[in-house]
Amino acid sequence: MRIRPLLLTFACLLTAPAFAANGVISVKSAHDVATTADRLEQALLAKGMKVFTRIDHAVGAASVGETLRPTQLVLFGNPKVGTPLMKCAPGVAIDLPQKALIWEDAAGAVWLSYNDPAYLVERHDLGECGGVPGKVAGALANFARAATQP
Repeated sequence: MRIRPLLLTFACLLTAPAFAANGVISVKSAHDVATTADRLEQALLAKGMKVFTRIDHAVGAASVGETLRPTQLVLFGNPKVGTPLMKCAPGVAIDLPQKALIWEDAAGAVWLSYNDPAYLVERHDLGECGGVPGKVAGALANFARAATQP
């Protein structure tokens, strides 16, 4: 039975570099910020998700005479998934809808970051909520992969 964890580890090594810190998962993108955000929106819409808004923080910075590396935030969700979570723990609504931050670091690398569902389970004492958090984790990883891979 140790083969399954080994296969999962191997599969992770074949994907884009990713890291998790402070409840946030970040996946390196092969694209610029705008393209990564566009690809994320396309992947979300193709799976029936609702994209609520997209915020370009660099445009906001420019509006007050400041500069900011490319940074965009996409808010998205699905009431069929979010509603059961909020029924389990109403406080989780502070973290919904889901968010993905697409940003460029100082070295010019582009990253897609999102809240780790395991962190949200712990933060809001969600338990398994009927298996929803596990399903959300898989879906978010798939959306990130679709947006960031070449």
